[in-house]
Amino acid sequence: MVKTVIGEETHLTSIEHRLGQTPISSQVGLVIGNLSANSDRAFVFDLVPTPLNDAGEPASWIVESKEDKKKGGSKSKSNAAPVLAIDKEWAAEHARQVSRMLVGGMKVVGVYIWANETLFKNSTLVLCQTVKGVADAAPIREIVWDERLLIHISYSPRRWTCKNCSLSSNITSSSLRPCDFKMGRVLSSLQKFKCVYNFDIRFLIFRQSVSKTFAGIVHDIISSHAEELKKAKALIDGKLVNVDEQYISDGVHEVEFLIPFTQHTSLQAYSENEVVGILVFSGLICSYAYSNSKEPISQALADIKGDIISSLHSRLDAICDEADGQMDSVADGSGESVNDVSTQLPVPQLQLQLLRERCSLSFPRRVFVPWLAGTYICDYIQPSETLEVLKDHCVELMSMEAPTDTSMILEPEGESITLSSNSFWETLIPLIPELKTSSSNDRSDDKGSVSERQLDKSSNVSIIAALLVLILSILVGVMLFVFRT
Repeated sequence: MVKTVIGEETHLTSIEHRLGQTPISSQVGLVIGNLSANSDRAFVFDLVPTPLNDAGEPASWIVESKEDKKKGGSKSKSNAAPVLAIDKEWAAEHARQVSRMLVGGMKVVGVYIWANETLFKNSTLVLCQTVKGVADAAPIREIVWDERLLIHISYSPRRWTCKNCSLSSNITSSSLRPCDFKMGRVLSSLQKFKCVYNFDIRFLIFRQSVSKTFAGIVHDIISSHAEELKKAKALIDGKLVNVDEQYISDGVHEVEFLIPFTQHTSLQAYSENEVVGILVFSGLICSYAYSNSKEPISQALADIKGDIISSLHSRLDAICDEADGQMDSVADGSGESVNDVSTQLPVPQLQLQLLRERCSLSFPRRVFVPWLAGTYICDYIQPSETLEVLKDHCVELMSMEAPTDTSMILEPEGESITLSSNSFWETLIPLIPELKTSSSNDRSDDKGSVSERQLDKSSNVSIIAALLVLILSILVGVMLFVFRT
């Protein structure tokens, strides 16, 4: 359980001053920070307000309590206790989008609320429900943490308080427990780590798994590779180091992972009836992670590994979101029937048994945007997009000014990550056309393959006959030579 929370003093103080200058009576948003897995401390880097929803309305507002309304209409509104109302679904969606833009060592660790003491005390239940929805939308995969932070910035009286909110299924007002909150220098003490990770994953497609969607199988591949990456050894700045010690030095530290060959590769043989194809998942991932200087190296390596896997999940989610948008536009714009729409399903939603031809899918590439105190956050650019989309994402999701100079944006991933599906033999032996099998079930293709096999047999017979003639002629020559001598 987190007992002490340390916030970045310089940045959080400016946020408090900015909120005090606005006439708003309430504001809800996300807490960006990190949790120390080796202690009972948490760190807060930034507070990001939840933007206006699609209707242009704020995510939180003040209403009269339902209890007072039920007591009778004779009671005046001045005696009614006000409570906070929060658009919990919109806050959760904001958390989901922001979590994609965070790198290793940075997480959505909770929710903050700007309100007076009375509003906060009267709205405990709705605040706990909001924290639970945010935690479900932006899970932390690297560690098991069944709590999130709830930071209250009170303007009457002016003070900061922090509480732990339990994520149990039965949320009540007693789910909150107090913890110490203090200001300090957090961002300046972070250690910076960078990893350029190349991967090439070959995943067999079994006949019993063809009922899954393309995106579902890719999700399984990422989860399987995460288990393999957890056990990988690492080099930091080209050296083997003790992961239980601290690593304090200036600059960005280069990390390289060493994954044992065939560590999780099955050596079992499969028949042609069991394996129907293969997925080739390859590319390059650039990862950044920020770790507190008092943390051991093992924490930084865990953050890097978690960031690599989270980046793959985020790219897959972005592709699926784009596919859902395409389906919505087709259904709304053309008015086609369900059967017609299903024939135009994007690749991520297709089942593998519907993929009759070779399929290739390009993942978004990752770019890095300057954030606070020399740190970076990230965003994902589709192959058809430009860096202009970063401006809207930075302003709307992170409430920050987008960089006007594009040279400040890092683009280390020159080529996008690709995923291709193919038949097993086409991928295994691509240079021998006779061994390529067709995925079509047409009878005409079957007849063509039979005729090709007959030609192959006749050519093999002629080769064998030529070899026999050559051997026989050599034997006759040797015998004549022996007789003459």
